[in-house]
Amino acid sequence: MSISDIKKEFAQADINEYSSIIEKYKDDTRSGVVKLIQSAEKNIEKHEKELARMYRMFNYERQYRGEGNVCGIDEVGRGPLAGPVVAAAVILPEDCDILYLNDSKQLSEKMREKLYDEIMEKALAVGVGMADEKVIDDINILQADYHAMRIAISKLSVKPQVLLNDAVTIPGVDIKQVPIIKGDTLSASIAAASIIAKVTRDRMMVAYDGVYPGYGFASNKGYGSKEHIEALKTMGPCEIHRRSFIKNFV
Repeated sequence: MSISDIKKEFAQADINEYSSIIEKYKDDTRSGVVKLIQSAEKNIEKHEKELARMYRMFNYERQYRGEGNVCGIDEVGRGPLAGPVVAAAVILPEDCDILYLNDSKQLSEKMREKLYDEIMEKALAVGVGMADEKVIDDINILQADYHAMRIAISKLSVKPQVLLNDAVTIPGVDIKQVPIIKGDTLSASIAAASIIAKVTRDRMMVAYDGVYPGYGFASNKGYGSKEHIEALKTMGPCEIHRRSFIKNFV
């Protein structure tokens, strides 16, 4: 076979099929084939490392699975000057095969979007809650966080028996809670929740950019970038600005 045909064979194969393809061409001494095999072997090694990492990411889920459905909780948007805080609750299946789950801040936008679709497709249940700028100004950001989390839990179609939370204990919830420091890097369910919350909020802020132009919401997502602060000073606040957050700028 030509080198281009072999390259196409690798490209069209699932990574689990790489080993058999390597075996087929292992005695081919052409430099192009040797490079293709070396590249495939590196991809297999990378894939195996990711499988091992994801196995560790499900340690908490395995620990509490005997008690029932385990749900990860996380939120985004505590720091921005505008827009809502968004929380997500995610219950993943026991045989979940999603790879690359991690703290949403450590993932590229492209990867977050890809994982968002995969999580929504494969999760047993997903709930999303939010608190807008008026609620944040009224009850403060921490209480608004808790409010959004409670809404997210209430929107789950499957009732959880254990909540894995990123660092916090949510008041007013009568479900067992396990707060985990840096949970979005240690628990697959919390990582999944962080991705759902992040993508949901980012999409909202992009839409708000069209409604309230000039603040750069599509790029800064409501955070206090230089462009955003200058716009606040020259244009004043818009409807979705958190009045309790912008006192130093307006």
